[in-house]
Amino acid sequence: MIALIQRVLSASVAVAGETISDIGPGLLILLGVEKGDDQQKAQRLCERVSGYRVFGDAQGKMNLNLQQTGGSLLVVSQFTLAADTHKGMRPGFSRGAEPAEAERLYEYFVECCREKGITTETGRFAADMQVALVNDGPVTFWLQV
Repeated sequence: MIALIQRVLSASVAVAGETISDIGPGLLILLGVEKGDDQQKAQRLCERVSGYRVFGDAQGKMNLNLQQTGGSLLVVSQFTLAADTHKGMRPGFSRGAEPAEAERLYEYFVECCREKGITTETGRFAADMQVALVNDGPVTFWLQV
């Protein structure tokens, strides 16, 4: 399971020109689910995301996590993160989980985040989405479990 996390001042998701979710300061997570991923990996990734220290403390050092700052999450499914890009001129998608399993684990990940008391908004699974963000820093990390 892969999470591309971006520290944001704001982020939103639109489908067919209509904004369906938006957050203020927090993290935008682009989430990729691979074959072999399971609930244990989703829970571990939730622990990492919620505890990852990417927000500045009083001295400006990245010592605070999302829960300490009271920030929000916007979680957007992105199967292209599981792409095989090692050869050729077209990505391969055989490493990605089947859609039904990917959606189940995506929803489970979102629930894990909400159970931690984190305000968590989502995109729409398998929809053609437009994601807007104001990256703070910019600060972007790739987490994989």
